[in-house]
Amino acid sequence: MTPRRRWSALAVLAGTVLLLAVDATVLYLAVPALTADLAPSAVQVLWVGDIYSLALAGLLVTMGNLADRIGRKRLLLFGSAAFGLVSLLAAFAPTPEVLIAARLLLGMAGATIMPSTLSLIRNIFTDPVERTRAIAVWSAAAAGGIAVGPVVGGALLEHFWWGSVFLINVPVVLLVLTLGSWWLPESRNPQPGRFDLISSALSMLAIVPIVYAIKQIATGAFDNATVAAIVVAVFAGVAFARRQRRVDAPMIDVELFRNPAFSGAVLVNFLSVFALSGALFFFSQYLQLARGLRPLEAGLAELPAAAAAMAAVAVVGYLVARLGRGRAIGVGLLGGALGLALIAALEGSEQLVWVLLALVPLGLGLGIAETLSVDAVVSAVKPAKAGAAASVSETAYELGTAIGIAVLGSLMTAFYRGNVAVPDGVPADVANLMEDSLASAVTVLEPSSELLGLVQNAFVHAMQVTTLIASSVMVLGALVAFRLIPNDRAAATSEAVH
Repeated sequence: MTPRRRWSALAVLAGTVLLLAVDATVLYLAVPALTADLAPSAVQVLWVGDIYSLALAGLLVTMGNLADRIGRKRLLLFGSAAFGLVSLLAAFAPTPEVLIAARLLLGMAGATIMPSTLSLIRNIFTDPVERTRAIAVWSAAAAGGIAVGPVVGGALLEHFWWGSVFLINVPVVLLVLTLGSWWLPESRNPQPGRFDLISSALSMLAIVPIVYAIKQIATGAFDNATVAAIVVAVFAGVAFARRQRRVDAPMIDVELFRNPAFSGAVLVNFLSVFALSGALFFFSQYLQLARGLRPLEAGLAELPAAAAAMAAVAVVGYLVARLGRGRAIGVGLLGGALGLALIAALEGSEQLVWVLLALVPLGLGLGIAETLSVDAVVSAVKPAKAGAAASVSETAYELGTAIGIAVLGSLMTAFYRGNVAVPDGVPADVANLMEDSLASAVTVLEPSSELLGLVQNAFVHAMQVTTLIASSVMVLGALVAFRLIPNDRAAATSEAVH
């Protein structure tokens, strides 16, 4: 394949990642508007944010293996088309339940896209130096989606209803389908073996119930269904691992986890995204509901983190050449932890600019860590198994997102409710909305009222505590990187020279 064809193909793959990143970030920005329109409960708001990543995480391993068999290009284009159609359903959802169902379907469609992008990169870019650079571009596209999503979504929310933020997926899908059918090469595992339906079912039974159980525990609902979910997940996980050792064509080569670079990178992916997603799920609400910014202003305010993450592309090669891969990832995560700690300290500040400046080390650190950890995962396997390896990386990423929102989001809600002291004499219906969430409270409270100030302060305090917890998780991720990921500098040195 000619260099021009390779980089044109990468542009298409970056566009698909941009599509998924935009979809995730515009939702966060639209929460206040959809809360006012659909009146979801606080738990339903969490499910709207969580169900997408839950579906993705549950299906990524299956879809990565399916892509290795039927063709990565074919599955990516099919998934992109489905993503565009379901976006229309989400845009016009009349109830919270329909929106949750649409987000579930979006996650299922997204699961067909994500493994294919990384596995195609692994097969298109066979040179390690070019591959690291291509993955850096792929990561920058994800960061670009995080930057573009809030700004475009904010502009739409200024003039249209909340559902318009999902419609921006449609033109991107059409572009991916048109250019992808032309530029993307088809690739698959030449000797895939039989598709293992039992392993596919076991992988989903190991992932989905445990996320559900964690979500229930985080909200204080430890009942029989929660216990049953944990038992099912544990037994399914053990059965899946055992089956992968016995079958001729395993969905995941469990021996890969003996490789410190692979297992450490997967764990770093999980911990870093857990911290980031859980901390930032409420950040757009903070900007709009606690700081009083309009949607477009809130979108622009989030640009420093995304711009810094994109800038990581310029320093990744230098850092790895000087520090080695493991230490560079660890330093990046420590930078991200510092950013979260600064955000927690400054969220109550009168000057918003200091909060926004704290987003810079967060974005830069995460951009460095994610680029290098993803590269470590996909470089650890042969090209024929690229889809399966990419699915492991993406599963860790989406599990981190789902569990991060479930755990930290639920803790945030619990801290908020623990801090809200509704004065006597407030009508019961108003008091219930004040105790449910800030997003619900602002629908019935007068701007600049004493009651609104009370719930805003409770929200900010809850965010500060939750963000500090997220910072601690990111420090744990840095320790994992220092301990488990080798400090290989060879490929990075070449990249830095070039």
